[in-house]
Amino acid sequence: MYDVIVVGAGPVGSYLAYKLADVGHGVVVLERKETFGEPVCCTGVISRECVSEFDIDENVIFRWANGATLFPPSGRWLRLWREKPPACVIDRAALDMAMAVRAQDKGAEYVLGSLVKDVKVGDDRVEVEAIRQGKGLNLEARVVVIASGFASRFTGRLGLGNIGDFVMGAQAEVETVRVDGIEVYLGRECAPAFFAWLVPTALPKALVGLASRRSTGSYMRKLLSSLLAEGKIVSAEAKIRYKAIPLGTLSKTYSNRLLVVGDAAGQVKPTTGGGIYYGLLCADIAANNLQRALAADDLSAKSLANYERGWKSKLGRELKVGQYARKFYERLSDRNLDRVFDITKSSGVDEVLSNTDDISFDWHGEAISKLVRNGVLTRAIKAVKIPFRL
Repeated sequence: MYDVIVVGAGPVGSYLAYKLADVGHGVVVLERKETFGEPVCCTGVISRECVSEFDIDENVIFRWANGATLFPPSGRWLRLWREKPPACVIDRAALDMAMAVRAQDKGAEYVLGSLVKDVKVGDDRVEVEAIRQGKGLNLEARVVVIASGFASRFTGRLGLGNIGDFVMGAQAEVETVRVDGIEVYLGRECAPAFFAWLVPTALPKALVGLASRRSTGSYMRKLLSSLLAEGKIVSAEAKIRYKAIPLGTLSKTYSNRLLVVGDAAGQVKPTTGGGIYYGLLCADIAANNLQRALAADDLSAKSLANYERGWKSKLGRELKVGQYARKFYERLSDRNLDRVFDITKSSGVDEVLSNTDDISFDWHGEAISKLVRNGVLTRAIKAVKIPFRL
């Protein structure tokens, strides 16, 4: 019997496995994909802070990014730029592999091509049933961690509920022309309730994508055609991959002998849908709590509740502020969005955001608070005549 079964071999699951294996626990990771390195529907933009804190291998980084150019519906672009790059674009498939190798080097086992069918929590153990190469695979452990991404089939079945607030993302790899920086496109005609992006990776390659609450495929094809017409990409023909992105969190992320981490728990930035950094932070908290619980042989819900208290203490306020910001953004018409951009530029806030190093790429609450103190959000809310309380 293992100490821990981790379901999902993304960066979050593998980092958790690495941390636990490093202190001597028996860990096995189950992953439904047959091999590492398969394409992933993830843009892979992470902060310098994330790279440093989690010792991300430089070999998985495509390029560093000094900022981005934002295009509102009017097309009157706004550029956010810093001398020292605050973020980078990574090869997400290579990151998955690097994290898994790190965990394996510490003794964690990996069973690829394993589709988990059921998780049964007993009084003294957890039983996981999977299918691998057409045959049944049954494993037992003292505790199980669900890190298999959003819309996991197990959370509702295990009494932890489901996340109802989400958008659908779409992304494709393309070949670019004369594009060397990240571009972000906003507006209801482009990506309702969210935004679209063009992110250069290893030139001339780039990732084009968007997220929306409806008709994601149609908007994605329209985006590709538009970028082709503007001469930014070589062809609108591309393989499109889809992924649901949670904008809310599970009501509960723990139970007896069970934790949920990462996208499966909704530990994602509500403003951008990015989940790598927040997921890794929560995996670290989960690993520390599991170490104590395993050592004390107390894997009850009461003991594992410390994990939820820990990650909510770390991210709770940030997620709440991000959700308020998202609600505000979703209420804006294209005309109102242009007005907000005009106020931002005329007030010089774009320069403040670009030139202030203490505003983090990951902690958006700081930037939003600065806008509130500056009065920009208040003026914008009054200008667009939207009833919204900050």
